[in-house]
Amino acid sequence: MPRKNSNNHHRVSPQPRLHQRASEIQEYGTVRHALPLDLEEPVRLEMTERLNQLLADTITIRDLYKKSHWQVSGPTFYQLHLLFDKHYGEQAELVDTIAERIQMLGGLSIAMAHDVAELTQIDRPPKGREEAPVQISRLSEAHEIIVRQCRELAERADKLGDAGTNDMVVSDVLRTHEMQIWFLSEHLVDVPLVHATE
Repeated sequence: MPRKNSNNHHRVSPQPRLHQRASEIQEYGTVRHALPLDLEEPVRLEMTERLNQLLADTITIRDLYKKSHWQVSGPTFYQLHLLFDKHYGEQAELVDTIAERIQMLGGLSIAMAHDVAELTQIDRPPKGREEAPVQISRLSEAHEIIVRQCRELAERADKLGDAGTNDMVVSDVLRTHEMQIWFLSEHLVDVPLVHATE
């Protein structure tokens, strides 16, 4: 028989409570007030908004890498198949890092695909397969969008005294993108595979 809980005066039961709904406990676009971060609410609001834009674009490039990993073809299939998956994993780590920073600032990070699609600045690729050079170019352009965004965000965070966001954006996000751009760009250099040029 279910027993009565003395703290909340309702019966405890092993039966799951399914199909529950309630009001949101925090609206998107707000920050919690009671966090002792020594950052004013307007700063945290601006940073979480900018970080959510960065998050949307990071989720998009992460998924663009997985699409490229699955659909790559041609003589460099093996190398690019592995490279795209490696970069996908690194971007997945950045997604968590950015989302957790938003939460640390008292905000709410976006999470669902339709929200990402509304926010991202990265062009949507076709559903079909593209040639490897096009895949690489598409990824490079996505990196360019995020790198520009990182530099602006880091500068703004520094100006507003948000050292934590500045450090994360530069040390984690920007440096990862710079490395990935380098690895991608080298695949677009037109050099001979068998005979050296004279």
